[in-house]
Amino acid sequence: MKRFPSLALTLMALIACSTASALEVGDIAPDFSLAGSDGQHYQLSSFRGKQAVVVAWFPRAFTSGCTVECKSLADNGDKIRQFDVSYFMASTDPLEKNIAFAAETNADFPLLSDPDKSTAAAYDVLMPVIGLAKRHTFYISIDGTIAYIDRDINAASSAEDMVARLAALGVAAAPGG
Repeated sequence: MKRFPSLALTLMALIACSTASALEVGDIAPDFSLAGSDGQHYQLSSFRGKQAVVVAWFPRAFTSGCTVECKSLADNGDKIRQFDVSYFMASTDPLEKNIAFAAETNADFPLLSDPDKSTAAAYDVLMPVIGLAKRHTFYISIDGTIAYIDRDINAASSAEDMVARLAALGVAAAPGG
């Protein structure tokens, strides 16, 4: 009997902490500096005032759903690039694994690696027990605020869904496009 009150208080504290940190539309997107599969380093703040950004978090390279999603984006990159946007997939996988995954899926966009999981935690996509990211996509406006969070991703149609969302958000056309 004496254990129950402390267990209940612990559970209530965990629930309060987990819901308090959730990002919402209109919040400033947490800055990051992550290595990409293309050998470049990307810092979100460097896009502020210049271009919209999409970050599609995925759980793990070389798994079925992640492969389908990455191929969807790679096969339809021409449609996404009609918008003035930089887009990435991101995971907690080590860089070497994402480089190999990008090569296997013919990704023509960078896959970002967050092996210390700090950026995934900041975006509230980290699954703490297993250390993988949830499959969520963040649409970040040119001013650095979160314009939309897609928490219900269909891996097979992810590129088409991204194009539709960019259009619905009114993201500008790519220069010269």
